[in-house]
Amino acid sequence: MQYLIRVVCDEVDDFRRDILIDEDASFLELSKVLLESCNYPDDQMTSFYICNEEWERGEQVTREDMHESSSEDVDLYTMADTLLSDFLDKGIRNLEYVFDPFNDRVFSLCLRDELPGSDEPEVIKSVGKAPQQIAEMDFSVNNDFGGSSESFDDFGIDSFNSDEIDLEGFEISDSPSF
Repeated sequence: MQYLIRVVCDEVDDFRRDILIDEDASFLELSKVLLESCNYPDDQMTSFYICNEEWERGEQVTREDMHESSSEDVDLYTMADTLLSDFLDKGIRNLEYVFDPFNDRVFSLCLRDELPGSDEPEVIKSVGKAPQQIAEMDFSVNNDFGGSSESFDDFGIDSFNSDEIDLEGFEISDSPSF
């Protein structure tokens, strides 16, 4: 059995990938097909989220085991060890693929159909250009404070007069004050 999975992205209106992949493929195999179809390097800590019908996130399938200690109460899923059929055979139809973990940018994946056959994963339809994998962050500083720096006086220093200070209460004492 093969899954037909549709991939879309909210950032790019005309972006779409249709992927045909075996039900016994791992999430890691799906990740690699996605990255290749978008010409992204495989150097990020990508992950999948299992989503309900309202696209609310549930379990996470991570690239690597991110938990320091495995508790019996917590289910840990890694891409290499988790098969697509572990979730998609249970009625799950929606997934999110976090391709930019620093900015939490995602592809939305939806199970469109289950087809007979077994073959290597392939992109059967590719429409549009994928968004840039890692969003450029603008760290530039705007030094324009509206006016010249000579007239900039945030703390009233220009109008300071030392004769106006009352020095009472500013004495230095050797005894501790409580």
